[in-house]
Amino acid sequence: MSAAGGGDSGDGQGDAQRLDKWLWCARFFKSRTLANAVLSAGRLRLSGVVVGKAHQRVKVGDVLTFPQGPNVRVVKVLSLAVRRGPAAEAQDLYEDLAPVPERRSASSVPSLFMPTAPARDRGAGRPTKKDRRAVDRFSGDEQG
Repeated sequence: MSAAGGGDSGDGQGDAQRLDKWLWCARFFKSRTLANAVLSAGRLRLSGVVVGKAHQRVKVGDVLTFPQGPNVRVVKVLSLAVRRGPAAEAQDLYEDLAPVPERRSASSVPSLFMPTAPARDRGAGRPTKKDRRAVDRFSGDEQG
């Protein structure tokens, strides 16, 4: 039995690769265990068909649809992974058919949950230590 004839190793050799390994190598999930969880829950579609097993084979040209956080990702497989490399290398493995909307910066949209400090005139509000001492001198309540 030769090493090249193993076929089921999922190492990127040949024309297909394990789906969980490809998702991990393409950096959609931090671990293969998380990829397996999505697959076993039936949350991923491979070319329109629901996949329930991690050992399902993915080929070049397949379209994957799966949830990632609050977004639904739709990606087309452009090549199979050889290793889990840097992000730039991982992005060459797929084409994003439904790009994730960019997050808006906090300065562009005022948030209702981040109130600004209320503006007040100088001298209004809680008295300072200096003000308190002046009041004490005026009322004759000095100690010492």
